[in-house]
Parts: sequence; structure tokens; C-alpha cells
Amino acid sequence: MPATTRTAGQGSRISALASGSPEEIARVGTRDRRIEQLLQQEWLLTNKWGSFSSSTIVGCHTRSYHGLLIGSPDPLVRRLMTLSNCVEQVRWNGGSADLSTFEFPDRLAPVGYVHLEEFRRDIGAHFRFRTEPVDLCKSVYLARDSDTVAIEYMFREVRTPVDFLVRPLVGMRDLHLLQRSDASLACRMVAGGAAIRNGEAADGELWLGAEGLAFQSDPQWWFNFVYRVNAGRGQAHTEDLWAPGVFQAQIDRPRRVVFWARLGGGGAPELMTPVDVDALHGDLLSHQERLLERAGATGKTHRILCLAADQFVARRRTHDGERATIVAGFPWFADWGRATCIALPGLLLTTGRREEAAGVLGTFAAAADQGMIPNRFDDRTGEAQFNSVDASLWFIHAAFAYLEAGGDAGWFARHLLPVIRSIIDAYHAGTRHGIHADADGLITAGDPHTQLTWMDARYDGIALTPRHGKAVEINALWHNALRLMQKYCERHVPAEAAGYAALVMQVGANFSKVFWNPQRGYLNDTVLPDGTVDASLRPNQLFALSLPFGPPLTRPQRWAILNAVEQRLWTPYGLRTLSSGDPAYRGRYEGTLRQRDEAYHQGTVWPYLMGAFLEAHLRTQGHSAAARSNAAELMRPLLHHLVEDGCLGSISEVFDGDPPHRSDGCGAQAWSVGELLRLYRMTLPE
Repeated sequence: MPATTRTAGQGSRISALASGSPEEIARVGTRDRRIEQLLQQEWLLTNKWGSFSSSTIVGCHTRSYHGLLIGSPDPLVRRLMTLSNCVEQVRWNGGSADLSTFEFPDRLAPVGYVHLEEFRRDIGAHFRFRTEPVDLCKSVYLARDSDTVAIEYMFREVRTPVDFLVRPLVGMRDLHLLQRSDASLACRMVAGGAAIRNGEAADGELWLGAEGLAFQSDPQWWFNFVYRVNAGRGQAHTEDLWAPGVFQAQIDRPRRVVFWARLGGGGAPELMTPVDVDALHGDLLSHQERLLERAGATGKTHRILCLAADQFVARRRTHDGERATIVAGFPWFADWGRATCIALPGLLLTTGRREEAAGVLGTFAAAADQGMIPNRFDDRTGEAQFNSVDASLWFIHAAFAYLEAGGDAGWFARHLLPVIRSIIDAYHAGTRHGIHADADGLITAGDPHTQLTWMDARYDGIALTPRHGKAVEINALWHNALRLMQKYCERHVPAEAAGYAALVMQVGANFSKVFWNPQRGYLNDTVLPDGTVDASLRPNQLFALSLPFGPPLTRPQRWAILNAVEQRLWTPYGLRTLSSGDPAYRGRYEGTLRQRDEAYHQGTVWPYLMGAFLEAHLRTQGHSAAARSNAAELMRPLLHHLVEDGCLGSISEVFDGDPPHRSDGCGAQAWSVGELLRLYRMTLPE
């Protein structure tokens, strides 16, 4: 029913629904804050297809990855930035007020943020504006089950009648590229709106529609939008956007109007179905309530962490149907094997989502090849890529964590155990990239030109931290995998247990001989194939202490490692990737892409490493009440960041190594959230 014909009773119902009680993730007053501060805080909405909507809290895009609707007709492949933004304006006799804010080469224009009084995020992103004639709340909602964004404008007080205009700005381009005004965009009129496609690609169609707004064709190109974050990275940072026309209505009383955009296969009938924003709101709220109930979330912080975790849980379409997966980070990553397996215990197992955990593990198990699971799937083709030595070992860790958390033992034995066996056999005998067990039983891999560990920065074909040979965390993971299999076989397949036990004994006996550095008082980071030792102080050695079955180390050795790491690598937001005293240390993650890649693992702080650091402390101290209390205290800065800084309601990918430890990289990173959530649950009072 059009909003213009609603009765007073219906209007009251809508107001009550819009002011319901979804879990509030952030509330930010904007009136007295500087625009530079406001442009550094972002919001993010995601759906089950890994699609998203994101911008700053004033609606001004600072990244080329910002947009009101980023999705794909074939998730998670070939993601498109479709609806970038909207020009929004109210006009009345003698005046006008812009609600939008954009950046151009020489200025911000218009400056709608001056009318913004508050930003709030829960199941949607909400902007409360106050202008001379009207007060209104703009709310952005992203549908869970389709690539549909609905923007609700609730006019709460109308002092003077106004004309309200919404001009959509369209991209229809690859997520990782930028658009120019020579793009072949075509528009056709449909009932109540417009359908747009890129004539150079068959990647679907964007339908624009509205409730309570009339569409008028008025095609225009808008030129030279600037994305300041891209500019700071030395990347292309200007874009042209196309406006097919304008949606408009006269507002003479409190009421609601809704604009929406939907991406799908060209001409698909469901594209034309109007959006029921009340049903959309109710579905999002019900989903949130179900998640929190299943997780047994207690307290606001725990609830916010559980909702942050849900943003990364997605599905991808494959040749044999839909499969569950985990998006590594927003706004630019898709699903990566290593990140998925590290994040999974926190994102899914601590939140009671075992069936989805099984689905994610099954997705990567189905793509295993030559005893390896994919490190990633190509963004454009979906092809599995196998360029990691640790993703497969983290898969074993995550698979057994699923079983330990009460996962289906029969399903584990049928679908995961064969892949686990194949990984161990291949790593022992040899597989891609020179991965194999040396004569001492330890895993060696790669060469100076490969980047197989998580420290995988590469620029112009040069691996910046190759870490080839025997890497410390790889062999900690190897020992952990062998011991997990030994224990499983002792219970279920006794005939195989002795073989794994022999390997465990060999690896355990040689780990300390190869990696313990008595002169430094910590573990070597890497031992090269020629025997050269890289004794750089890095956080990778923490996994030898934090894994359930890390290699045997004496108690004095464990404390020495923890002390060295805490004194020289720890920051309030995670662990530096290299000691600040090392000549190769880079304390700021900034500059061009090359400069950032060179700093990526040479001092930059990674919050996900706080998981290994605090768990190592807890294991070393027997999970005592005092240890849990101390760990909880050390988590406070990251919990503050969760609700106050960066991408509100999530945890950033990286921070600077030098104070004040500015956040950067992906605004929302799966393993950052997953590890913080896992730690939070681990430190709750018993």
C-alpha cells in the first residue's frame, strides 16, 4: 500500500516498528564533531551471500569499496559495486537542504553532514537529520536472502511542506575497479522505476524502485568523486557515477517513503517485486534474536561480538549447489582457507552454530587437492588456489575443534577424516611448493620466491617475507595435527595410532633442538634449507604455546618466550609482527601499496594474534582465575575499538606498530573478531 494512503493507525505501527529494540551496536552523536573525525568511522551491513553495504557515518564514501549495494549474481564470484550512493535533498519555498555529503578534488560538496545529529547502527544504519522545515531519520537495511538494499526515510516532524528528491548514483562495475563516464550503462523504464545493466558485461541487472516516490527519467553523469583512503594508498581514487533519474515526493505531514535497489539476473521476475520494508525489518530482527539466543549471549559486549561474528558467515554457489563459507574481511576479501580455519572456532563454535561450522569445513574439504585445501578462491573465476603451507594444518585444527565442540562424529568420520589423512600423508611424503617432512620429521617448504605462510606479502613478484624452510608455527601446527590424529585413532582406529605416535615423538624431540635459541631466550622464527637461522623476534612462536598439542617445551622455556614476546611485541591492540628493535622494523602501515606491503609483516600489529598470546598465557598458568581476569583486562582496548573506532561493531585487520596504534587495512576482519570472541568466552568467570 503506498505510504501516501496510510491511515493514522498504520503510520503509528510503522513508527513503533522503526523504533523497536534491535541490538544497538553503535550510537554516535555528530553535531559537535569535526568532519575529519566523522570520515574515519565506518558502518557495515552484510548478508548471507557475502554482499554488503558500507560507508562512513556521514554517508560520504572514502573508499572505492564503499557503496550502498555490493553484490553478485554468482556469489562470491565477480562482485559488483552497483548502487554507490544517493543525492538526497529537501526543497521548500525559499530554501533547500542537502542531506548528502560527497568529496570532490577541491572540496566536500554538498555538506549534508551539517544537518546530521546522530548516527546509530543495529540491524540497519540510521542517520537522524534536522533541517529548518523537517526532521527525518534515514535508515539503510540490507536483506539477508537477496542482494536488496532498502532505504527508509521517516519524516517525523514536518513544520513546512517540502519536496523530497532522491537521485541514485550507479556504478555497475567490478568491486576492485573504478568507473569512468565512457561505461556502457543502459537503462530501461520499468513499473515505478528503472532497470540498469552494463552493456559490456552479462553480470545481471540493477532494479531501482520506490514506495511513495515517483520516478522521473533524467540521465546524468556525475564526475570526479574522490576516495581519500585510496588516494592515501597511492591508488586510483577518482570515479564517475551515473544517475538515471530522480525519485521525488511532496512531504506535507509525518510519513514514510522508501527507495530500494535490487541486483539479480537480467530480466528475472523477482527483480520487479516491491520491497516490503516492514517484513524486511522483521526478518532482520528475528534473525538477530535467533543468533543471540543460540549463542547464549550474556551482556551487551558478548551480544555485540556475536553479531559481529555473523557478518562474516556467508554462502557461495558452486557446481554442486550452495556451500557455507566465511568471508575473510570486508570490504575487499572473499573467503580464504587460512583465515576461515583460524576464525571458525570463535565465529561459529563459540556461538553454537555447529551445523554451519560443518558446512564451512565441508566447503573447503570438497575443494581439497593433493593433500591441500585451498588458500583462497579466485575473486573472478572462483578457481581454487593452493599457495599456502599452513591453511591445511589450520583446517585439521578447526576440524577437530568442531568434533570437540560436539559436532557430528559420524559426519566428521565420513567427510573430514579422509581429507585430514590425505593432508598428513601428503605433507609427510611431499606435495606442492616443496612441502614435505625432512629427515628429522619437521616440515620444510618453499623457496626464496614463495610466500607460503601467513606472512605472505608480495610486491612486483618479490616475496617480502618468504620464510622458506622450516617455519616455527608450521611445525607447531604439524605436531598439533599429528597428536590430534594419534588421540583420535587411539579411540576409534587403534591399528593406526602407533604410526602417528611415532611421528609425534620424532617431531616433538626435534622441535626444541631446531627452534630453541638459548642465546636469545626464545624460539627461532625460521631455519632455512641450508641451516641458516632466522632468529628475528616474531609472534609466530606463540602458536607453539597456544595450540592444544603444541610441541614439548619446558616451563622455563615457555615463560622465557612469553616474556620476550610481551616485552617487545605486545601492544594494547595485538602483537607486532617484528620486534621494534629490529633494523627491518616498520612502525607505520601507511603510504603507497608497496610501502604498505613492506610494512605488512615487519612491525604492523595484527589483533588476531592476541588470541595466541593470551591463550598461551592461560595455558601456561593453568587457566587460573587470576590469569583469566588478567586476560580479560588486556582485551579491553580491542573491545573499546569494537564499538568506538574504525568500522563500528567490528575489529580492524591491522594497527600501526608505533603508538597511538592507528587502525588500518580491512575495517572488519574475520579472524580479528573470531579470536576476540573465542578469548572473551574463554575468560568468562566459571
